[in-house]
Amino acid sequence: MIQIQKKVAVFTGTRAEYGLLFWLLKDIQSDPDLILQLLVSGMHLSPEFGETYKQIEKDGFNIEEKIEILLSSDSPIGIAKSMGLGVLGFTDALARLSPDVLVILGDRFEALSAAQTAMILRIPIIHLHGGEITEGAYDDAIRHAITKLSYLHGTSTDEYRQRVIQLGESPERVKNVGAIGLDHLNRTSFMTVSELAESLDFEITAPYFVVTYHPVTLGDEAPKHGFQELLDALDEHPEYQVILTYPNADDGGRQIIPLLEAYAKSQPKRVLAIPSLGQARYLSSVKHASAVIGNSSSGIIEVPAFDVPTVNIGSRQKGRLAAKSVINADATKASISAAIRLAVSRNYKANSENIINPYGQGDSSKLVIEMIKGLSFEPCKSFFDVNIEEIK
Repeated sequence: MIQIQKKVAVFTGTRAEYGLLFWLLKDIQSDPDLILQLLVSGMHLSPEFGETYKQIEKDGFNIEEKIEILLSSDSPIGIAKSMGLGVLGFTDALARLSPDVLVILGDRFEALSAAQTAMILRIPIIHLHGGEITEGAYDDAIRHAITKLSYLHGTSTDEYRQRVIQLGESPERVKNVGAIGLDHLNRTSFMTVSELAESLDFEITAPYFVVTYHPVTLGDEAPKHGFQELLDALDEHPEYQVILTYPNADDGGRQIIPLLEAYAKSQPKRVLAIPSLGQARYLSSVKHASAVIGNSSSGIIEVPAFDVPTVNIGSRQKGRLAAKSVINADATKASISAAIRLAVSRNYKANSENIINPYGQGDSSKLVIEMIKGLSFEPCKSFFDVNIEEIK
């Protein structure tokens, strides 16, 4: 009997999401039973954010579809219009590719456009990292919306699995696979400090921080104000160099970029500003850093696995499970600076042996491959009612 290959579409719209999906993409690509169909959109195609689709191609992946959706706008209206353009572009792309399944990770507005399109076209969705909470961003609502549009779910912890079930998804369709980005721990070769410096064309002569700060899209943390407070706090620690990456394309992100560039220009030997490090350089930077500072989900999920402290700023990631190495700070100079002092202190180092990362052991990709191969799609999924008596 001839084995029919399963066509697996995978969506990526940002550098961070692509980095997390890297090993899954490699495993799909190398599996004789699967055909990888890569859909690339959002920040990847923008010169402003580094045209990171070029790195995807450099990594050996064929991009089946490039879907342009980003407007040169920094407002909620611009984001909403980009989502509309996404639906139009994904409709054409998915109709052409006709995949057997679409894999989506996370909670970005670009991903929601892809998910709602696939749902209407009756393409089953495997959603990764559902059930999580980030109360400071509209990503929180988007994540739960994608959960309801999806058919199978790979969560990063058992607690998040229970939350997806609470949203009405049947338990047999929800599996805890761990955080897929942790596969890098076992499968990626990391650079030495000297190799990293050469790759960045930036002389690393002192201990350093890796800093990534994104807009807070809910709440009252103004992007420019919060980021300026962070820069002021960094100036209280001049003995540390800074590797500073660009924000994402959420509304308010473009307000941050001029401040970031001006800060790096004012201290060229101490501060490097870069649109995107790429996954290997980013993780290598983290591995050798004194601390990771900002409000990226990476600081919560991946960084603790390196036994590197995270200074998590503000409310963007509020609600996520976090290891003890994550030190929370308000979006003020005083609070951020105090958290940095704690992160680099002997007190942190003394307690680091007790740090347990709740997001898995770095073996997620094979579990997702099993989900893909075992998929049997029934378009009419039933709502799973949680026993009310159990949750009173």
